[in-house]
Amino acid sequence: MRVLVMGGTQFNGLALVHELARTGHEVVILNRGQTQADLPLGVERVYADRTNEAQMRDVLGAVDVDAVVDVSAYLPSDVELMIDLFRGRIAHYVFISSTVIYAASDLLPITERHPVQLDTPQLAYGRNKLLCERILLREWRENRFPCSIVPFSMVMGAGNILPDREQRMFQRLLRGRPILIPGNGRTLQQIGHAEDQARALRMMLGQPVTFGERYNLTGGDYFTQEGYVDTFSRVTGCEADKVFIPPDLMEDLWMGRIQLELPATRSRADIRSGERPDPIQINRFTLTMLVQQIAPNIHHWDRSVVFSVDKLRRHVGWEPELTFPAAVERTWRWYRQEGLDRSQDEFDFGYEDQILELVRSRAR
Repeated sequence: MRVLVMGGTQFNGLALVHELARTGHEVVILNRGQTQADLPLGVERVYADRTNEAQMRDVLGAVDVDAVVDVSAYLPSDVELMIDLFRGRIAHYVFISSTVIYAASDLLPITERHPVQLDTPQLAYGRNKLLCERILLREWRENRFPCSIVPFSMVMGAGNILPDREQRMFQRLLRGRPILIPGNGRTLQQIGHAEDQARALRMMLGQPVTFGERYNLTGGDYFTQEGYVDTFSRVTGCEADKVFIPPDLMEDLWMGRIQLELPATRSRADIRSGERPDPIQINRFTLTMLVQQIAPNIHHWDRSVVFSVDKLRRHVGWEPELTFPAAVERTWRWYRQEGLDRSQDEFDFGYEDQILELVRSRAR
């Protein structure tokens, strides 16, 4: 199959390109040409800016493919243009959505039939993903446009463009820093690995059973937040100096009753949306850098959040190959191979130091 990957030079997109090439597919990627990438031999690269409709029409009008996997669509207009360009020309269009679309729940795991969160406290990123989904499902119902929707959750792996996740935890441990854990550390979370997720997307391609359907895509097992820290400690061989943030202090921080100096955010949560979260939301996203937690605008700091991937298992036979510990091990191996464990790049731990002082002052 000849497959166009929209945005194939970084992280999830790049992992998919390698998976498709490895399994014998012809691959075309489209991006602005501003990112260097270690692409497999034979990958065709075309260039366009998604915000330039005329350029997109000119370039993609000449691209002949069987399927499209769209990793870089964030706005309804992105999806509308792709439908217009490829209606009647392709056998499958796969849209990468996000599990931030789902409303909070105490009934777990969250399945594809779970209620979504379109209004407040949803942010523009999640709201736009939902609007994209609605456009695609309407096109499937009315015009049989062969689309599938795949919400990604948190992902780890080589080349993660969000260094404040697993890479920050590696650096805490390497530097012997105290590891802050919210509350008692028993809330459950879930992470997928980019290579596992690339394999799932490859297995979906051209499968009519997936048309007009949504599939959660993440890891197959869960971990507590303390278990996250312990796993990283075992994999790196660095003992974790665990410091638990008392629940009352964590609640004060979460609700903005205690003001801290915030670091410069590197979050991509509102790409091209034009919306900037309010200060309390920015603080909550910063708190989730302590131990990974998804969508703090929707899910409270002590709420477990896990997603079912059973529908994908049933429909295409995909099964995650990497357990959470194995995903951490593979990511750590890449991190060391790239010399990032010896990197001089600085993470700003000033925010964490402020919390540490609060914890210690309350314990006196």
